This record gives sequence, C-alpha cells and structure tokens, in this order.
Amino acid sequence: MSNRVTFESCYAEWNGNTLVIGNAIFERSYGVENGCLYTTSLKDKVADVEWVSGRVDCANWMPLVALSEDEPEMVFAAQEYSQMPVSKSSLCVSLRAESKSVTRIHAFEIYPGSASVTGRLTLEGDGVGLLDVDAVDAIEDAVEGAEPTGVELLDKAKQNAGPPTVDVLDAFALAPQHLRVTQVRMMDRTDVHNELVFENEWLLLVNENNLQLQGNVFVIEDNLTGNGLLVIKQAPLPHARPLGCAFDVLVRGSDRSFRFYGHGMGQGVGEGYAQTVIAYQKGEVGRQEAMQDFQRQVRAYDSERDGRFLSNTWGDRSQDSRIQEEFMLKEVAAGARMGVDVVQIDDGWEKGTTSNSVNAKLAGGVWEGFWGSDPEFWHPHPERFPKGLENVIEIAREKGMQFGLWFGPDSVDDFKNWEKDAETILDFHHRLGVNYIKIDGVKARTKTSERNLRCFFDRVLEGSKGKVTFDLDVTAEIRPGYFGMMHVGPLFVENRYTDSHRYWPHHTLRNVWKLSRWVDPMRLRMEFLNSARNADKYEGDPLAPQCYASDYLFATVMMVNPLGWFEVSNLADEYVETVAKLAGVWKAHRAALAGGWIHPIGDAPDGTSWTGFASVGEGRNAGYLLIFRELNDRASWRVELPMFLNADFEVEVLAGEGSATLAEGVLAVDIPTSQRYLFARVSGAVNPNDNGFGD
Repeated sequence: MSNRVTFESCYAEWNGNTLVIGNAIFERSYGVENGCLYTTSLKDKVADVEWVSGRVDCANWMPLVALSEDEPEMVFAAQEYSQMPVSKSSLCVSLRAESKSVTRIHAFEIYPGSASVTGRLTLEGDGVGLLDVDAVDAIEDAVEGAEPTGVELLDKAKQNAGPPTVDVLDAFALAPQHLRVTQVRMMDRTDVHNELVFENEWLLLVNENNLQLQGNVFVIEDNLTGNGLLVIKQAPLPHARPLGCAFDVLVRGSDRSFRFYGHGMGQGVGEGYAQTVIAYQKGEVGRQEAMQDFQRQVRAYDSERDGRFLSNTWGDRSQDSRIQEEFMLKEVAAGARMGVDVVQIDDGWEKGTTSNSVNAKLAGGVWEGFWGSDPEFWHPHPERFPKGLENVIEIAREKGMQFGLWFGPDSVDDFKNWEKDAETILDFHHRLGVNYIKIDGVKARTKTSERNLRCFFDRVLEGSKGKVTFDLDVTAEIRPGYFGMMHVGPLFVENRYTDSHRYWPHHTLRNVWKLSRWVDPMRLRMEFLNSARNADKYEGDPLAPQCYASDYLFATVMMVNPLGWFEVSNLADEYVETVAKLAGVWKAHRAALAGGWIHPIGDAPDGTSWTGFASVGEGRNAGYLLIFRELNDRASWRVELPMFLNADFEVEVLAGEGSATLAEGVLAVDIPTSQRYLFARVSGAVNPNDNGFGD
C-alpha cells in the first residue's frame, strides 16, 4: 500500500520498499535493506539530469547496530512543519525502522523553494553501538591500507578499497564522466585565523587514489554542463565537533562514488548531524544562488529584522571601564546622528564580572559558572545603571533605534543552566523589548553541551516568536560555527583592533567577499572601525585604515550586517556625517539589496584589486552593484556579469564616485580615484537576449 503526502510543491511517497522525496525542482529516491536506506536516484528536474549511476554497497550504519534477525518494521510519517519561527515551512518525513534492539529513525526535510533534501539519522534503543575512538581508528587504518603500492597495474578495485561501512550517512555513485570535486575548508576562531576560506579541487580520474576530505561543504560539478550537487554537513567545523572524525567524505575516482561519514553521535546522544544535498545549474552563478536559497529556507530573510546597522563600543578597547548610564546616553545620541539601527552594550552592563573586565583580577572575573559565582550575575550593574536599563532603552527607542546586549550562556556542566539563561533573555525581550543579543563565551565541548546550547537558542526563538536575533561569536573556543546552527542569527566573525595593529579594511573586505561565496551574507556580522585611532601604528602604510574615507569603511560591510566597532560618541563629526550620508542611501535600498542573490564579483580583495558585489533581483533585470577600486593605477575596469540578463541596463549611481555601464552582460566601470567605491542601481533591461537564466 502506497503512502503519499504533499505540501505545496513538495511530496513524499512510501510503498514499503522505496522512499521518494521531492518537489518541483529536485527529487531523491531510496531503497531499503534491513531497515537501512541506500540512494537509488538523485534527479535534477530543472536540468533533466539523473545523477546516480548505481547503488553503492554501503548500507547506512549496519556495523554500528546489533540487528535482530527479523526484518525491522518500517513506519512512515510526514507532515508540514516549520522548525523555528525564523524558518520557512517544509515537508518533514520520517521513516522508522523498529527492531527488538534498536530503532533507526531516518528524518528528511524538503522546502518548496530549494532544490535540496536534508537528511538526519537518529538511533534509539539498547542495541545502539555509537561511534567511538576505536571506530575512527578502524576507518583510518582501512584507508591507509588502500594506498598505492607503486605497482602500475594494481587491481583498481583493491587500490580504491574504502573503509568499512562505519558511520556512513550517505553514499552514491554518479553518472557523469567528467566531474570536478571541490572541498571547501573554512576557518573560524578568527582571533588566531585571518584567512577563512580555502578551496581545493580535483578533476576525477579512475586512477585517483581515495580522497579523504574534511569539511562542511563539498561541490560536485559536471565539467561539461555546469550542473552540480552541493553537499552541506550541518555541523560545527571539524576542529569544533565534540566527536571528531578522520574525514567527512571518501571519494573514489574508479567509480565516481562518494561516501559521507561522521554523523556526530555519541556521548549518550543518538541524534546525528543533518546533511543536505542541493542541485544546481549554470556553474558558479547557479551554485551561489542555490546556497543562498537553501540558507534562506532555514533562516528566512526578514527585512524588518535582518541587515541592521549595529554599534558596539568594544572595538575601542575601553572594555567595560566606561560602561554606565551617562556614557550610554551619549552613545545613543551619537548613534542616532550616524544612522545606527541597534545600540548594543557589550560585556559590562551586568552585575557579575567576567574575565574580560578591566576589574577581572580584583573582582575574580569568570568566563563560565556565571550563576554559581553570583545568582544575580545577569542583573543590571547596580552602580553603573542604578535605575536599571529602562531609561537608556527608552531614549534609544524614542530616537528610532533598538537596543542590544552582550550575553554569555553558562557553559558549565554542559550548559546545565540553559533554561535559566533562556528565561533571562526572554525577560529582557518581553519586559524591555531587547531583541538583539551578542552570544559569547560559548564552550560546546560535548554532545550534551551541543544539544543543550541548541535548546537554549530554540527556547528563546520560540518564546520571542523569532523576534530575538542572536549574533553568535565565532572568534574563539568550541562553537557551532558557520553551519552548526544556521537558524540562530548572524555570525559575529571578527575581533579586529587598531590597538594591536590587526585591522586593515581590505582584510575585512576580503573575508566578506570569500565567505559570501558560501555563507548567506545576511548571516554575517562584519566590522568597520574608527580609523583615527592608533594612526601612529600604521605610519607609512598605504593600506592603513586612515587612508580610507569613513564611507568607504562602511561600504566594505554594507552587503552584510554592518557593525560599527567603536564608541560612536568618540568619532569625529566628519566621520559620523560621512557615514550617515551613505547609511541613509543604503537604508533606502537595503531591503531590495539584501533580498536579491548576492554575488562576489571581480578578484578577491587584497588591497590592490578591482572587486565588489552584485545583487541580482529575481527577474535578473534589476539589481545593485557595489564596486571597489583598491589601491591601483587602473581607473577603468571591465568584467562579465552572467548573473544578469544579457541586455542593456540603465545604471544609476547612488553613492561613491565614478560611472558605470552594463550592456550585454559586461560591466564597465570608471572610478577616477583609488581606494574609492561606487554604489549603483541597475534597472530597466532593454533588448534582452535569453542567457539561459530565465525567460
């Protein structure tokens, strides 16, 4: 008997032997053997391509569970669901394989607006044998034994022998002959890393030795057509996972097969990480748009909530020494003049003392165990804010701004106090209207920590109906990172300071540019600083912060969530007025700007390049351009922009310097002065010729 469930364009069908999940643009099919699923089809309906060439004999998780001799009973269920108030609705499907010793729950999610299927596996029961160090060692030993011996005619099957089927989440062999495989390695802990994105690629050949690759994002593209598959592991970066794995994917050139490992179960937790497979067309342009489409299902873009200009005083390195009501009222007044949307107090508003305080040694500052050190740790500081935070928040609101706070969920004992932490944030939200929270100090050392941290975020999002936005700091420690908890909010990517000679505008622009190839720009919070501070540390440096006008500094983070990483009240009037002028223009267009597909264009910023971004509207006949001429002697630049219709456009310069034309897919820009930018709107495509992106 067949079971079929639908939601908008999504559907799922189970007939007792096969499971099919799809929507109008993508479909996956699975066979079943002894309660384990294996891939039988990956179908891109837009390109009319079947990716799978045949079954990979690598049944999910079979060595990890004590199977009964009887075929497990299979129970199918599906329903419309929204995992969080910030997410779009999806069709959620589960297939339970119930045996005497273990229940295997295969859960899937598919959205109407994304060519993707997300899968997750949960194990329940006394017979579950969870992946441990010995299992990881077994994987490594098996793969090491498959290294080539130097015998040219070695049997290819033996040469490419894979590891045992330990911890296999997904597996398939692909039909196209000429495949380009890209491993995207990303870095967080930006206090000690500056280059954050690395891309390694291979053209698969049958004699390619097994590729053992770590990471969260992998790209498989047909070199002849530009059609491709993206695979995203929704997990912390490899270094930050409580349970490590030797590698995340094993690629065999001999049969173009892919096995995805490292489900993340263990330490008493039977729910693994989710993995998403996404289909795309048209090469790099289509790939970037597919990535953004998917991430905006998990965390839907809200023009009233996202892309806010936030100020935070910590960048001027006074730490908490100046935090008190009178100072914050000056910040509110100055922020209103500059066009700030959210005034945020970093560490120092609270009664308790952290290890980052200027008083940490005298007061015994802590970095976890907050509740144990003081039950009133998260009350407003009685001396700095004797009347509480209400007055400052109300005056900010009168000036059209919202208010934000710094907060550290208590990592002690696997976040055992997560419910107290959640109620603390919800109290500030409901009572005072605080909607923006910077999250810091996180140490998610174990699977239980990871689960409880997720519970904290989810409780607040549910309790606030999605109105609270978290900025999740990824500058240090063991944290969820870029793909661990995508629904939470923007990622606070960098701590950069002129005091320590560690801020250059082109470095921040470079990280924005490179990260936005893989991370939705609306999920990034990036900084610009007070360029007048510590000028002596940069003397003679042509790329020093003071070599750029303040509007250029704002423009470097204009395509993400801008962070004014300074004391606004300490800025020169000219700095404030120049930023305010550009911020006003940006605000008038930011909903349309952020609502389009955002593409990095040109070369990766390095201080001397021509670089920038294009925001493309849904019809591809309108959008925005943000172009930077870094320090170079080339006043003119041309670049192809295949993401727009092949047509002639009107280009309206909104801010910056210079002029531009966009005709028949080619952008030509003139910016007469180096280290300047141009912000423009393109519209009114005339004489369009179909470029393959739409009619």
